[in-house]
Amino acid sequence: MSEQYHLTIPAGVFKERIDKLLVAEFSTFSRADIHRAFEAGLVFVDEVVVSKKNARLCTGANVVFSMPEVQVAELNAVNIPLQVIYEDEHLVVIDKPSGMVVHPGAGTGEDTLVHALLHHCKGQLSGIGGVERPGIVHRLDRETSGVIIVAKDDKTHRGLAESFAERKVKKEYLAIVTKIPELLSGSIQKPITRNSQQRHKMAVANEGEGKPARTDWELIERFGAFYALFRCEIHTGRTHQIRVHLRGENHPILGDAVYGFRPDLRMIRKPKRVMLHAEYLQITHPITGKLHDFRSPIPADFLLQCEELRRVFGE
Repeated sequence: MSEQYHLTIPAGVFKERIDKLLVAEFSTFSRADIHRAFEAGLVFVDEVVVSKKNARLCTGANVVFSMPEVQVAELNAVNIPLQVIYEDEHLVVIDKPSGMVVHPGAGTGEDTLVHALLHHCKGQLSGIGGVERPGIVHRLDRETSGVIIVAKDDKTHRGLAESFAERKVKKEYLAIVTKIPELLSGSIQKPITRNSQQRHKMAVANEGEGKPARTDWELIERFGAFYALFRCEIHTGRTHQIRVHLRGENHPILGDAVYGFRPDLRMIRKPKRVMLHAEYLQITHPITGKLHDFRSPIPADFLLQCEELRRVFGE
């Protein structure tokens, strides 16, 4: 049984968020730690489990919680070559190729990034992510290439998770999109929710529904009057965020049949994947405090697709 922690809400408190109260009282835990306790169903108020971390409490409420046990990875380490951008004793930054799944799931084999990391790091990965996601702080879709950061120890994992949760990470992507925008840049601030008809897809939600999401975009290059290269900065990390937001603005990403792209018969070189690349990530190292900039070179298939668009449609 994990250690239990107790808190009786003191006088003067009126309708304050339970997660903020716990973080303020138990400074040894980060906000990410406290949220994991909620996700595991280990937070009780007056002997009733509370799943909503934004539940409001008043003076006199009794809170009891415990932390979920850290699970050690039970997956096989597989010798899969990795392109390392940066590595130290606390974390490793990988240039993930398109086609590689980040963590195991239904239908995946032993060829995921996690399997490769277990071999590369000789099993030294944070256990906070659980059996299937050791060290994983954020994710990239299978077809998305680029920068991904992984924690080797639990303290680093907590620090990185805190930075992502508090939106202290700068993340920029390159995307080849359909149609030329009327403006040179813009900001898409629309909530995202799961598609009610197709559960594997996400969708732009009505105001007041879903989770808030913000994507800023900038036009980098035009390919004639039909296609464009965007740089996108995301301020939130919703599933399929860039893909959903750009589709909602009538700019589906090349190769993204799930979100509206349709093949163009004028192209000889057809996109073989979603043309989205996580080019840049800036983050403060949770242990050293140093600000790091990590950049992934634009992959060959992405560059070749741009060359094809220039050739067919003109610059």
